[in-house]
Amino acid sequence: METIYLNQDNLMLWQKKADLSVMALGFFDGVHKGHLKVIETAYQIAREKEQLLAVMSFFPHPKSVLSDGRKTIDYLMPLSSKEKLLSDLGVDRFYIVQFTKEFAALSPERFTAQYLLGLGVTHAVAGFDYTYGSKGIGNMDRLKDDSGGLLEVTKVSKVECRGEKISSTSLREKLAQGKVEEVSKLLGRPYEVECEWNGASLKVQPYYTLPRPGRYAITIKGDPSNQEVEVIVNEQKRLIPLNRMTTFLTSYRGPLTIKWHQQIYGETAMVEKKLIHII
Repeated sequence: METIYLNQDNLMLWQKKADLSVMALGFFDGVHKGHLKVIETAYQIAREKEQLLAVMSFFPHPKSVLSDGRKTIDYLMPLSSKEKLLSDLGVDRFYIVQFTKEFAALSPERFTAQYLLGLGVTHAVAGFDYTYGSKGIGNMDRLKDDSGGLLEVTKVSKVECRGEKISSTSLREKLAQGKVEEVSKLLGRPYEVECEWNGASLKVQPYYTLPRPGRYAITIKGDPSNQEVEVIVNEQKRLIPLNRMTTFLTSYRGPLTIKWHQQIYGETAMVEKKLIHII
């Protein structure tokens, strides 16, 4: 998969290099089941048309930019993890558009002309609530008209779990409640967080969101072994490994991945006194 960081300065260059493609549009934070339906729909269309499968996302988060940084966004994954997942799904080209106020001010018609038609897109696929252009006034019902009738458009319907819309917002809410089991159901896989162990501390990498304080059953993945253990998330959102995990980490150095399976309980004040703090 080719990853392209796109901005106003290099847009024309990439327009000249563009190939015909079917594009999935969205922020895709977490790459949950709703996102998967959009990408899989675009994948099938791309194969039928014998064109590239492209995905367009944005960074930083629009809400952060439009609020001048006043609104903090709890990202579910960094771009590197998003790239790996998209590559595994068969995406050929991943556009990451630098989200700025200037980009946000584009009219729906200009966005469509410059970032879709200009990049060789023949068919756009997005969720039913996808918006674009100045003040988000563009939507999937007008996208074909905004392209002058040149784009084919597929609007993917809402994906639900137990009657609830699956969204990145709902994932963040469930993490804030410690409901990591439900997060797994919305993702279609356990939620993963990458950490770094240096022999003295377990540091969570940027752009991940930890669940609320509590005790959790997890799988910690190192190279080459995995181990099912428990971990405490304390009030400062730091990870406190239990003794069994500390033994596992004693001779380990390097990156680790934590898969979150179940919240055991939510209160940590009493148990923290009995634990060895390594952070």
